[in-house]
Amino acid sequence: MEDKIFEEFEVLKISREDGAYTLQEVCKPVIAEISLKIYINGMEMVSMLCLNRQQEELAVGFLYSEGVINSFDDIEEVCYNERAMAVMVRLKEGISVKRQESLRSITAGCGKCYTYINPLKRSQFKKAESAGRFSLEDIMGRMRDFAGQSELFREIGGVHSLLFYTPGYSVFSEDIGRHNCFDKVTGTLLKEGKMALAEDGIVFISGRVTSEIMTKVIRLGAPVIVSKSTPSTAAVKLANQYNITLLGYARSDTGYVYSGADRLMEATPCRAEKVAI
Repeated sequence: MEDKIFEEFEVLKISREDGAYTLQEVCKPVIAEISLKIYINGMEMVSMLCLNRQQEELAVGFLYSEGVINSFDDIEEVCYNERAMAVMVRLKEGISVKRQESLRSITAGCGKCYTYINPLKRSQFKKAESAGRFSLEDIMGRMRDFAGQSELFREIGGVHSLLFYTPGYSVFSEDIGRHNCFDKVTGTLLKEGKMALAEDGIVFISGRVTSEIMTKVIRLGAPVIVSKSTPSTAAVKLANQYNITLLGYARSDTGYVYSGADRLMEATPCRAEKVAI
């Protein structure tokens, strides 16, 4: 089941030859998705559409992003049940999930579309305090490398990707949902005991940065996120509020800094008049 990442379909390929459109029968791989359930202490908490990879990491990262756990030590046991397509999580004594937090369905695209941080969980979301400086030259170079890193996207398409980077350690993930990519990376950091690296890490993401993605950045504690696409207004406001350096439309040698420019080295501010984009 682990290898069922795509299926092949007989389709008609549209082409244009000599001024006319033609339809040619071809075999086209299409990305597959599963409906993954997460059970907490025997109770179904959530059902999400995702790529059939890194199921345990996805579940662990999701529970951390949601504020259910604060470390991997809060989990007594976690395992993936392939037949049930479910991750079974048993929390340690004293760690619980409130009933109102359970039985939600998360789509592959826009997720829960949060535009705020739950006031009940606010204490778990802290401003990025990293005093580190980051080379803009290095960021843009790594973004160029990251843009072509997903073999799955090149061969099949239909997936997002995310890279967590620090010197000497990095985690890369792919999924049909941007938020799933993020939770898989967070879950990997938790399982490998590398969460302390987050405070000096950079997150590179292939899709747009919504408020939901930004809340995950804040919860993780990473001070910098770089996207080849756009942020939403809510994401920009959260980035400013929580001291996150946010870069958007980072492609080739261009892009925009929406917040936290003081962390960037080798960048000379231009004093010219503002230009409407």
